[in-house]
Amino acid sequence: MNTDFTFAIKHLRFDEDYCPADNTRITTNFANLARGESRQQNLRNTLAMINNRFNALAQWDNPTADRYAVELEIISVELLLDASGRGNSFPAIEVLKTYIVDRKTNQRIDGIVGNNFSSYVRDYDFSVLLLDHNKGLPAFSVPDNFGELHGQLFQHFINSATYKQYFSKPPVICLSVSDNKVYQRTDNLHPVLGFEYQPNESSLTEQYFKKMGLQVRYFMPPGSAAPLAFYFFGDLLNDYTNLELISTISTMETFQKIYRPEIYNANAPAGPCYQPNLKNPDHSLTQIVYDRTERSQLAIEQGRFAEEQFIKPYQHVLEQWSASHAN
Repeated sequence: MNTDFTFAIKHLRFDEDYCPADNTRITTNFANLARGESRQQNLRNTLAMINNRFNALAQWDNPTADRYAVELEIISVELLLDASGRGNSFPAIEVLKTYIVDRKTNQRIDGIVGNNFSSYVRDYDFSVLLLDHNKGLPAFSVPDNFGELHGQLFQHFINSATYKQYFSKPPVICLSVSDNKVYQRTDNLHPVLGFEYQPNESSLTEQYFKKMGLQVRYFMPPGSAAPLAFYFFGDLLNDYTNLELISTISTMETFQKIYRPEIYNANAPAGPCYQPNLKNPDHSLTQIVYDRTERSQLAIEQGRFAEEQFIKPYQHVLEQWSASHAN
């Protein structure tokens, strides 16, 4: 059977009035902030932090540090399961798109798509498949073909007509550094991304994203407390403008200050040789309410959802599709 998947894209503005859609992964960074009594203040404070950080980095021709504002859009990607014949769809990927508002010129400039990255299939891989595979094993191991289906689906989306219709450049995804690796500062200094760092070894996350076609570099922007991991296609330093890069830094560093304050809101910045520490007591908290425990528990629930709604019912179709798209 000749099977292929197509995609549909939905846009939702992320602002202080944002309410998560019904099929949004509720562990997604931005969705977690938009719940509970403090939801509107959370969102307002988060957006103010992003704007302040953007203006601090984009300081040229910006004497009062208020020239720019960042607008965010949540991009929800649905996988259309044509093979079923029932018009079914599955919520495949969720990312953020940044826009830069230049108040001096009254321009709204395209930023970067990607930034945050959410995927039910990744939840399944890490919180169901990997855990089940290692039950009762004496040493940790990774299942055969781990991450291959997810990687193929992601690359299929990036190369699709749907992606190209909406986005002019490949995505950049920005994640936290790993607390079980050591990062060494290099002499490579970029005016916006800052000093580049090199990890002492590869991680499972790096290998997983490599199957998505993405390479990674680590940079610590000026004024940051720790390096960020930038996953990208092509040439990170030359394919994107400074304003585009700043939109990603300001957005994702703000989220990391909220979710990992021990690393990204530490009171002392990373030195030349740096190991992140999630138990670092010398950090400051933002005034933004966030339930980190709930987030880790829900990842398992969402992985089970992917298993029940997508992996198991479409197993034969997915295996056939994956084999036809190998390499």
